[in-house]
Amino acid sequence: MRKGVGQEAKLGYQGHALMDNRHGLVVNACATQASGTAEWEAAVQMVTALPRQVTLGADKGYDTREFVKALRALEVTPHVAQNTSNRASRIDGRTTRHPGYLVSQRKRKLVEEIFGWLKTVGLLRKTRHRGERRVDWIFTFAAAVYNLVRIRNLTCPAT
Repeated sequence: MRKGVGQEAKLGYQGHALMDNRHGLVVNACATQASGTAEWEAAVQMVTALPRQVTLGADKGYDTREFVKALRALEVTPHVAQNTSNRASRIDGRTTRHPGYLVSQRKRKLVEEIFGWLKTVGLLRKTRHRGERRVDWIFTFAAAVYNLVRIRNLTCPAT
């Protein structure tokens, strides 16, 4: 992966999390080697384990022809933020006209809390391991711990 134009390529991993909109819990998590398409490829793989007729919220980076087509083939409604900068979005009016689309766009920001927690408390800002399997295991374990903390906070609010 390259961090910028003219920079050398470095070994890197990306963590991916699938989140429940209602409670902000991690439903599925994995880590992959960083590449240009790793984000949406991992999302499609994680979605295959979900029941049909669900929605998937995501940011503008997922507004690609391949990703939207793959989700629709899996009977998953793509609630992806529209990327209209110098191009046409792959998300059209049949998706954006529903009130659930706006709810998904507001709720998807909760996933940033997950990654913030994983980087600070979960100590994943800088990986201490090598190898995709080991990094994936550590990332999945940290996401499970996040869920335990989140469930505790949901059931026993601070007084």
